[in-house]
Amino acid sequence: MAGKLTYQQAGVDTRKAAALVGDIKTHVARTQANRKLFGAFGLFAACYDLSSYKEPVMMTGCDGVGTKLELLLEHDLLETAGKDLVAMSVNDILTTGGDPLLFLDYIGIAALDEDKITRLIGGMADYLEACNCILAGGETAEMPGIVPVDVIELSGFCIGCAEKSDLIDPTTVAVGDVLIGYASDSIHANGWSLVRRVLKDHAPDVTEEELGAWLQPTRLYHDVVNDLKASGVKPKAMSHITGGGLPENLERLFVGMGADLEIPKWELPGIDKLLAHVDAEDRFHTFNMGIGWVAIVAESDVESALKAGPGGTIIGRMVDAEGVRVKVRGE
Repeated sequence: MAGKLTYQQAGVDTRKAAALVGDIKTHVARTQANRKLFGAFGLFAACYDLSSYKEPVMMTGCDGVGTKLELLLEHDLLETAGKDLVAMSVNDILTTGGDPLLFLDYIGIAALDEDKITRLIGGMADYLEACNCILAGGETAEMPGIVPVDVIELSGFCIGCAEKSDLIDPTTVAVGDVLIGYASDSIHANGWSLVRRVLKDHAPDVTEEELGAWLQPTRLYHDVVNDLKASGVKPKAMSHITGGGLPENLERLFVGMGADLEIPKWELPGIDKLLAHVDAEDRFHTFNMGIGWVAIVAESDVESALKAGPGGTIIGRMVDAEGVRVKVRGE
């Protein structure tokens, strides 16, 4: 009828959104090469059959990409943003001993952009395919007037499951246990509000090549976890090193004891230029400092744990004194 408005004229194109679902089916299919949903993809909720588990325990994770997303969008690194989104939730599931089964995403955007959304989901699918986790669904919200035209909102949600007997139990950590650290691939997806402040104040000091190294995606640590399982090692605890750095992410795992850590020098290109402008103590509470994952194991499991993934390194032992103290080797 003349003079009547449509949803499309208000800035939301539901037909375009429906077509997009068909466009991403290839990426969805990649994540179901081994595991399958129980029922068809496209239902209003995804189902997964847990009958192969004897005593299933479920775990959930939720995270985003943080303010790193601003720079990823600025440098057109949409696939990296998708990988970061997956890794930040999947890694958290892995710390429990759980197996990541299902992943869902939320994308908020001013107006549907098929290319950008498909690239984001392509990055997600790359990581989900690698860790055998299904892209089970999600939500693409077209929100004109709420989300700025140059911004994309991202959130990720992961559901995992494990046999009760396979769950990691941090209450088993004891004085004398060994902390094995596994390298990060970059700054990962935390601490970027501080990075952005340094770049704003000292941008000429950082080359495009160095910034590119900082922006590499968060490492997915399924390789470490799978190798530990294959070698028969059950860690006392595992930690994904994100916001709060090594001290805050490790201290939550134990009570009445602590650890003295000595970590290798972070070899990320140009990282010294960043750290030169950061408080010497605060750096350990903000960045992963080159260690993105830690497994706490018994002395008898150290040799096997060191070989997991692209090999780890001993960074310390559990001690009686509470708290986590960190220093860099050679400083």
